[in-house]
Amino acid sequence: MTSIDIVDLSSDDECVEPHLKSVKSEPVVVGNIIQREESKFQQKLQSETQFKRQESEENRSSNVLSTGQSCSSILDQGQSPVDDSSLSSTSPTCPAPLCRQFWKAGNYNDGLGSKVSLQNGKNYLLVHPMFLHSNATSHKWAFGAVAELLDNAVDEIRNGATFVVVDKTTNPRDGSPALLIQDDGGGMDPEAMRQCMSFGFSDKKSKSAIGQYGNGFKTSTMRLGADVIVFSCHTSNRILTQSIGLLSYTFLTRTGHDRIVVPMVDYKFNTSTGTLEILRAKEHFLSNLSILLQWSPFSTESELLKQFDDIGTHGTKVIIYNLWFNADGDVELDFESDPQDIRISGESKRIETLRAWKTTNEQHIANQFHYSLRVYLSILYLRVPQTFNIILRGRVVEHHNIADDLKFPEFILYRPQYGGCVEGQVITTIGFLKEAPQVSFHGFNVYHKNRLILPFWQVVSYSDSRGRGVVGVLQAEFIEPTHNKQDFERTSLFQKLESRLKEMTLEYWDYHCGLIGYQVKKKLRAPELLQISSHSMPPSSKQEFITSNKLSPAIGSAKAGLVIAEQFIPKSQFRSKQGVLEKRKEHVDLIEVEKAKRRAVEVGNVTDAGYNEEIQPLVTAGNQPKDQEAVNLLQENKKLRAKCLEYEKREEELKFKVTQLKIAIEEVCREYNRMLGELESLETIKEETKV
Repeated sequence: MTSIDIVDLSSDDECVEPHLKSVKSEPVVVGNIIQREESKFQQKLQSETQFKRQESEENRSSNVLSTGQSCSSILDQGQSPVDDSSLSSTSPTCPAPLCRQFWKAGNYNDGLGSKVSLQNGKNYLLVHPMFLHSNATSHKWAFGAVAELLDNAVDEIRNGATFVVVDKTTNPRDGSPALLIQDDGGGMDPEAMRQCMSFGFSDKKSKSAIGQYGNGFKTSTMRLGADVIVFSCHTSNRILTQSIGLLSYTFLTRTGHDRIVVPMVDYKFNTSTGTLEILRAKEHFLSNLSILLQWSPFSTESELLKQFDDIGTHGTKVIIYNLWFNADGDVELDFESDPQDIRISGESKRIETLRAWKTTNEQHIANQFHYSLRVYLSILYLRVPQTFNIILRGRVVEHHNIADDLKFPEFILYRPQYGGCVEGQVITTIGFLKEAPQVSFHGFNVYHKNRLILPFWQVVSYSDSRGRGVVGVLQAEFIEPTHNKQDFERTSLFQKLESRLKEMTLEYWDYHCGLIGYQVKKKLRAPELLQISSHSMPPSSKQEFITSNKLSPAIGSAKAGLVIAEQFIPKSQFRSKQGVLEKRKEHVDLIEVEKAKRRAVEVGNVTDAGYNEEIQPLVTAGNQPKDQEAVNLLQENKKLRAKCLEYEKREEELKFKVTQLKIAIEEVCREYNRMLGELESLETIKEETKV
């Protein structure tokens, strides 16, 4: 950045570099600066009250901001920023956007339009404020925007983050609700804050990092509310910095700007004096601070700095205010219905089914995640370290593994190929929901880099209950998500995956629907170990079937290979070949057992929307010994699975501990080298003294 401390977002490379150039730090206490600059700044404020811009403004540096109404605040007697505020806003209420409904807020007219300006003899393009709104429309779903912000906190786990808080807070100016998201990660230094507020900057190079485009913060915050203020603390080489940035659609539209500008202020803590010092040119620091105090929820500098009290030496706090309304005029995020949750305003989706099954369907996780943030966050990540917590409205979100909700699970290995090369492999867990056949949900939960992209993705549409209750879970790393992380790019690999999952659903249903009371359409084949050579498979893909408790002939078609591949079986589901063969022998008996369990259920020809088949009340006599044996086997299977899951969690904990220890060792080594250098310098001084 140049002398001014405002990020002017430009789309031209020639303009980006000067905007991000750092200014030499000046160790001047904020309160003293404000005292010396009071009279000078008041004169500047009076000269900037004209709302209409002059054409000459187009030719000056894009970093110079005509603040218009934004700098009309009063300059009070200045003191230390720690003791009291120096600038304050006279406005009793926080300005609100012209339109409070998100999908109508894009009607923006600044009277000037976007123009190509000439700077230093070169043409450059400006990023119009309307882009903030149009860019945010990629999020059709408000919870998708919240998840984008949580991804930033989860990516900070590698920097020591242990929690992320999602809660309701209050705008102190008008008492309106605001959304708070705060983590204790590494935080952002002033340069990182500028990159966060700009478009296309991303320093997340790790393969495990969820974010990668450098656009998620802008799209998500602007989707949830018109304005966002960010507070971040960062400690590096024992230097503590505090940065504040404001991205305000309200500020830009109400003042008629034709470009996106982001006022920021930065502080550095002076350990010797115990005071805060500013890091930017003092004149422009005051200008930016004036904008912050007028357009943010905080009217004094002391109120701004107080927000750092609960952050500590590292971490980030995001406050989104002027939240959008829905079409009914209600705040889109509902904080009132449940004090321990955040819901989307409006009625939940009504499910047409039998009256006896209605409650089960409406309360099922596959329905609730659309409207309950707590439910959605519980399945948002495939794995969450035990050292990290997501805290929603003061209560920890309990992690939920959808695979644990499945009965009669099977595990299928899929190896997609493109251009004759294997692009990757994915193990899909597929089975019936434990509430089947009462629930009507089906589909696959597709994760990417541990993050849920497609929840309950329906790859089949049934009219005769074929596929009802069949759910799968998989993590696909060979396809790329879209920018809003709510879908995948429609590549050929994605289309092949969709076709394979559709086949998988129908095949699983055809051979196993008898387990939940439907008439079996295809008979089970004799339990024999099959292995089809890869030469008989189509060149587009290879699939291998893996099972822990039964063998399905569903993958025995010409498009799939069947093989026992123990090296691909997850630890939580691992069984020996001998165990697999024993379970396959009992597979047919298991079907009879399930039928026998339903003998007390007298179900006639029950039909409803999406459930048009007759459920057969099958009763088998003389099967009591087999019943007990099957129950014992299932219980033993469950115990072994729980034990394996426990070992997996322990392994994750140990890996995380190793990472933390490595970081600690590096810190100790750096400290050792520093102290060794000091010791050598002291010895040199002693020798000189002796001489």
